[in-house]
Amino acid sequence: MVFEVTGSSRVWAVGALVRAVADALEARFNPVSVKGEITGFSRAASGHCYFSLKDEAGQIRCAMFRRAASLMDFQPKEGDLVELRGRISIYEPRGDLQLIVESLQKAGQGAWFEQFLKLKAQLEAEGLFDAARKRAIPLAPRGIGLVTSSGAAALQDVATALARRVPHIPVWFAPASVQGNAAPAELVEALQKLYHAAQIPRRQSGDLADKTPQIDVILLVRGGGSIEDLWAFNNEALARTIAQSPVPIISGVGHETDFTIADFVADLRAPTPTAAAELCATDRATWLGAAGLMQERLEEAVQDALDAQAQRVDTAARRLARPSDVLAEQRLGLQHLAFGLKQRLLSFHEQSAQEIRRREADFSQKTLQFISKASDRQQRAAQALEHLNPQRVLERGFAVLQDAQGSVIKSTAQASQGLALKARLADGEIALSVQ
Repeated sequence: MVFEVTGSSRVWAVGALVRAVADALEARFNPVSVKGEITGFSRAASGHCYFSLKDEAGQIRCAMFRRAASLMDFQPKEGDLVELRGRISIYEPRGDLQLIVESLQKAGQGAWFEQFLKLKAQLEAEGLFDAARKRAIPLAPRGIGLVTSSGAAALQDVATALARRVPHIPVWFAPASVQGNAAPAELVEALQKLYHAAQIPRRQSGDLADKTPQIDVILLVRGGGSIEDLWAFNNEALARTIAQSPVPIISGVGHETDFTIADFVADLRAPTPTAAAELCATDRATWLGAAGLMQERLEEAVQDALDAQAQRVDTAARRLARPSDVLAEQRLGLQHLAFGLKQRLLSFHEQSAQEIRRREADFSQKTLQFISKASDRQQRAAQALEHLNPQRVLERGFAVLQDAQGSVIKSTAQASQGLALKARLADGEIALSVQ
């Protein structure tokens, strides 16, 4: 620090004074948090950002260097209300007071994001986000419901996309605010109107059906914006109304990186309003291509059938022109059949005769074998019977004792003193008496 002393007063060098003031400010205020509105925002080629922060009472210049700027999760723009954290400094070459910004976020974003997470957790616990309740989008809806602001660019984008892709499908438009305090209630009311229209059955009027379109899908869309701009779509009443829809709902709110509660409850989330229009129905060109292919196949099938019938007609015409040729052909066919039948009969007769002869020879052989075996069995039985003949026993020197009545004496107990007996021998009988 360089200064001169003249008498009793101190004379500062400009740079030294600026440096001293900067040191005093930094020691007194830093770090500092400030809330205000962005003006004059610019980003240099180096990546550093420069802007001013103002409110109704004042304004201060700000500098955000590349490292801090790379941590921002949004793109600041003119008029954004922000909160920043940094340190007061003085740009010494010009002596300008400035803020060196270390972090920057939209004002109130932290509180709003906390509300968003709290409501998201509550509805998720209730099952409003479950994949099981998500319904498939119909390929060819009879009618499309549309909810957005009548003055929004999203309306024009969706209308253009629908006119290009599905001009044949009627669209029911229910206008509602998409931003501000009144927006959630208006969005709920618009959806309920479309729900009522979707549930009206087609009526018959004489022989002609009522031309009132049936709504099979609803688009809930809005263009991009800040978290404040999209806050209407983070409303609990709106989320519950979406969950009660009788038909599938496609949510196309904000840009691809924006997520709202409505996106989680809807049956399908589209990254943009135009994408929602493209997802709500199959492109007419696709249907026309499929129809063209089916027409080609149908024409080929019809032509093939006509060719086959023409061939049959030609054959019938040839037969009608010369009946004798037909008769000759049929006669020749009968002759072939008769010859074949005769050959089959002869073959069958020969096979039958051979089978009979084979069976006769087999029967004769088996009969002789049976007789031989029976004779052998008879001889063996006769021999066995001969061995058991009592006469053969007597011939070997044995005798049979019998009493006067002819009963066989088998035990000495039967032979009493003086009992008359007879002994039967092989060649006769001998009278005996027990002594």
